[in-house]
Amino acid sequence: MTPSLSASRTAGLLAALMLLAPGCKRDTPPEAKGGPEAAAARPVSGGKIALMLPESKTARYESHDRPHFERKVKELCPTCEILYSNADQDAAKQQNQAEAALTNGAQVLVLDPVDSASAAAIVARARQSKVAVLSYERLILNADVDYYISFDNEQVGKLQAQALADKLKADGKGDGQVVMIHGSPTDNNARLYKSGSHAVIDPSGLKVAAEYDTPDWSPDKAQQQMEQALTRLGKDKIAGVYAANDGTAGGAIAAMKAAGLKPLPPVTGQDAELAAIQRILAGDQYMTVYKALKQEGEIAAEVAVALMRDGRPPEGRVNGKVNNGMKDVPSILLPSQVVTKDNVKSTVVADGFWTTAQICEGDYKAACAAAGL
Repeated sequence: MTPSLSASRTAGLLAALMLLAPGCKRDTPPEAKGGPEAAAARPVSGGKIALMLPESKTARYESHDRPHFERKVKELCPTCEILYSNADQDAAKQQNQAEAALTNGAQVLVLDPVDSASAAAIVARARQSKVAVLSYERLILNADVDYYISFDNEQVGKLQAQALADKLKADGKGDGQVVMIHGSPTDNNARLYKSGSHAVIDPSGLKVAAEYDTPDWSPDKAQQQMEQALTRLGKDKIAGVYAANDGTAGGAIAAMKAAGLKPLPPVTGQDAELAAIQRILAGDQYMTVYKALKQEGEIAAEVAVALMRDGRPPEGRVNGKVNNGMKDVPSILLPSQVVTKDNVKSTVVADGFWTTAQICEGDYKAACAAAGL
């Protein structure tokens, strides 16, 4: 799935479906006050929205998700207060942060859980206070979540694995050995990426020679795992590396470089981190998956303000349902796209995700010039 991520194209992808959020008070329907467009445009006065992110080892959260969310909330509700917290990959800490946010009067929780299962307790506590919960990026399991915004995460795993399988087949290594470095076992998204990747790798003819889950999505732990694989398999026996995100890809690449592996085998990634885009241009990483984090953050802000206003998201935003073990959660699922050296310019640069000045600094000037940036 490689659709354009422009605002107009994405808007066309989102089907109109609205459901009332349990536990949120809804007053006069927006149609009675000038229609849904007028409702979305009406300024909101005051109110508190909690944005709760899981960690900062993954660069996207502080560089993209948080600033885009906060800027959009302030645009829609200049007098709203954002209660921000980052759990530093500590589920108990996130539980305490949620309690603090609710005590401080948060009217909506936008929650990206450290642990997709244990976060159900946060939702239950929010329900006691009649506070809506928007599950952000990672789905909260077995909980009465109001809405979910993310990407088709199993499809993301398929995109990564298919890009790797196609590259190895083109290189004459379609039956080679691959190392698979997955994400955190407490992250439901990691489970979906893993499922999607195996759906492609298993019937492809490639052989999974080593496979790891990476606690906390830690690049350092991914590096250690890759070192183990190199020791066990031999550095010349690895045809490719499936890495679930750019952080784990960076760890795997560091291990292979330290072992003197040259040229490096194709390595996958996800999130289009700046360092990953630079590695792709330099030839150290084969691909990443670009997810429109700006759009995700902005839509989450839009939905959060709307829930605070009248208990339901804006017209046309919800475009699906995802079952979390308790219910079919009304969901906003956004498209994602493979990025390789050939389309950096037409994807992350064209969308303003990264500028050429950011990408092409220092040692990457020559690589950028070769790629037409």
